[in-house]
Amino acid sequence: MPQHLTISNLDIIRSLKLSCQIPDFLEAIAFKKIIAEVAQEAGIQVEEEEIQKESEKLRLEYKLVKAQDTWNWLTKHHLSLNEFEELVHEKVLHQKLANHLFSTQVERVFYERKLEYIAAVTYEIILDDRDLALELFYALEEGEVTFQEIARLYIQEPELRRAGGYQGLRHRKDFRPEIAAAVFAANAPEILKPISTQKGVYLIWVEEIIQPKLDEQLRQKIITELFSAWLKQQFESLEIFTQLDSDTNLQPQNELLQQV
Repeated sequence: MPQHLTISNLDIIRSLKLSCQIPDFLEAIAFKKIIAEVAQEAGIQVEEEEIQKESEKLRLEYKLVKAQDTWNWLTKHHLSLNEFEELVHEKVLHQKLANHLFSTQVERVFYERKLEYIAAVTYEIILDDRDLALELFYALEEGEVTFQEIARLYIQEPELRRAGGYQGLRHRKDFRPEIAAAVFAANAPEILKPISTQKGVYLIWVEEIIQPKLDEQLRQKIITELFSAWLKQQFESLEIFTQLDSDTNLQPQNELLQQV
């Protein structure tokens, strides 16, 4: 086995092609070009202070506490310090343009889609037999058994069994339609009457229904969703030309993607 291995730019591009990643790769490049062009038209600029603040945020996110940690991370990702600053610049520009375009639409979207943002904390057990599910449901109502005791007996997956069937906090879209209707109509905390589906019979304990609040986290989530949809729309309306050669996969002296 060789002690040294050389990987060229052509190898990287060919690997991207053979792993069918080129469409996503080109889309990401196009998004950056669209953002840069629209931000320039809108007069949006990134200040040095914003780059510094976002750089510190990224270092915390990647646990780059020491200077050596940062250099090791840059080396691993084949980035120079200037390229890291470019990465940060693009991230800040992305955020500023998203807020510029959609911050005024957040409240309208929140109230229009409020039902989508309601969340529920649930525990679930899926059974094969509806009669058994009904028997367990009535036993739960009578206080003869706890949900956790049933979970230990009827859930096969070890981690889920140990958690008592805990599903976490989920939104309406995360449930099957027939289950969502029952869950979000519940007077939590409440055990739901067994629900039959193609997957099985669900026995569900709705622990809590959480009404949405338009806090900063949800505000940014809505802006991100609107901006992502807008970027997709812009991308799909473009005619994209790539300089990928059929024989060599790429002409290295040229840019990978040229927007016309």
